[in-house]
Amino acid sequence: MIAPATTPTHPLLETHATALDEARAALAGRTWFSRYPESPSPRVYGEEAAGAGVTAHEAHLGHPYAALDDQPGDGSHVGGEVSPYGPRLGVTYPVLDLDRGLAAARAALPAWRDAGPQVRAAVCLEIIDRINARSFEMANAVMHTSGQPFVMSFQAGGPHAQDRAVEAVVAGLVEQERVPTSVVWEKPGRDRQGNPAPTRMQKDYRLVPRGVALVIGCNTFPTWNAYPGLFASLVTGNPVVVKPHPRAVLPLAVTVEVAREVLAEAGFDRALVQLAPEADGEGLARTLVERPEIVVVDYTGGPGFGSWLEENAAANGILVYTEKAGVNTVVVDSTDDLRGALGNLAFSLTLYSGQMCTAPQNIYVPEGGVDTDEGHLGFDEFGERLAAAIGRLTGDDAKAVELLGATVNDQVRSNADSLGRIADEAGGRVVLESRRVTHPTFADAVVRAPGLVALDVSREDVYTQECFGPVGFLVRTASTEQSLAQLADTVREHGAMTAAVYSTDERVLDAARDAAADAGVALSENLTGQVFVNQTAAFSDLHGTGANPAANAAYTDAAFVANRFRVITSRRHVA
Repeated sequence: MIAPATTPTHPLLETHATALDEARAALAGRTWFSRYPESPSPRVYGEEAAGAGVTAHEAHLGHPYAALDDQPGDGSHVGGEVSPYGPRLGVTYPVLDLDRGLAAARAALPAWRDAGPQVRAAVCLEIIDRINARSFEMANAVMHTSGQPFVMSFQAGGPHAQDRAVEAVVAGLVEQERVPTSVVWEKPGRDRQGNPAPTRMQKDYRLVPRGVALVIGCNTFPTWNAYPGLFASLVTGNPVVVKPHPRAVLPLAVTVEVAREVLAEAGFDRALVQLAPEADGEGLARTLVERPEIVVVDYTGGPGFGSWLEENAAANGILVYTEKAGVNTVVVDSTDDLRGALGNLAFSLTLYSGQMCTAPQNIYVPEGGVDTDEGHLGFDEFGERLAAAIGRLTGDDAKAVELLGATVNDQVRSNADSLGRIADEAGGRVVLESRRVTHPTFADAVVRAPGLVALDVSREDVYTQECFGPVGFLVRTASTEQSLAQLADTVREHGAMTAAVYSTDERVLDAARDAAADAGVALSENLTGQVFVNQTAAFSDLHGTGANPAANAAYTDAAFVANRFRVITSRRHVA
């Protein structure tokens, strides 16, 4: 028998009750659900929103970020962000005193823990709503730290990231609600005289957070990749220290400012969320991970430090969730909509200059070619048609920059410049050069359209390494069967966040599903419309699987949230 739980009370519970119920239903049904409109149209957010967002963003530039001065600091500031579009931001951030900051986080934990999961979820939702109200400010911050084009910065950095945050909150809430507060446990039995004499006990279950969590942010998607871990830890009762990438601090500074403001208004300690900025190259992440107070780590970034975390931090008892590099694959067998397939692939390769963990890199095409609704195309012909589709999409500089954005760092630019060398060393050929695009507004922006290199399947030394940015490999295979085998082998060994297949043959599609399942990667089939392989929908699509080396976690399945808290039982005999 389950005893009635004490009803939690907080003003925000009533405010967000309906929204939490809607999100619970969407998560259970994997249906379309979005709390925040993705369009930056003035008809949605108001005529003044865009201008106000620019004004708010510009107010940060060239100044210390004073809104975080109430954190335990050491009196110094850091900051060296330079927009990929050219301008230096000039924002500096107070350095967190780790000893005092982590002590404050631990001191803030008990009251947050005892508030209960429903109250925590409501407070988290209020934080996300407040962040949404600053979406245009956030879009400018994301644009000028990541290099994403503006609309993408608004969508991915704003509403899409916010929806992922709500998803993490509700996923964490649902897992906690599986555990009753108290039950009366009764085991049938008899006394010595044979009369019914059940054993009865009251068992109380208390949800206990792990401790202080650390979120290590990335440069390319500072909010989208940080929010799932941030809010999964927060809703399960854990204080969070946010360590942003030193070249993408501003979006997470705004986030932390809002979170601390809402927490204080809701009656909790601001120290539950803190920002830990660093100078470029300082290595603060490792310092934090080695602190005994840190017990949960969420990391997005390169495989070097990610692998170190998985091997070392996890071995020391830290709960580690990573998203690292991967080699995303497309298998082309046949299509009954060549124009749609080429357009979809061209867009996927072009979006944000391929600087996405989900962007396709390797496109496997049989040497015998592919059947299409426009006739049979040989391997070389397919490559030329795909190159032409990319050229049409990116041929006009003014339009192209709205898809390409700007390159985020020198490594991406080097990759784009290396196509000729790669082709020569691999015995392949450049099908499409990575064209330099002139930005009409930001003269200093380095903008590159995608390039393509054709090479043979035997050159695994080339195409099984992630070549981040506007680079695609057309890989000549002996057959579709070999393409699928390479997909599975490459993903198992090197990891991938996405895979795709184009075929009109159901047997091939079945084989592709098996290959993807064996490799542990999400599969998209015959995408020809307005859904692209490098996009995922909150509440429906899991981002990553945790089943291959690219990531050990998925946004946001039960495994991503349930281990962030533990259940402590107390029991006693009752009459």
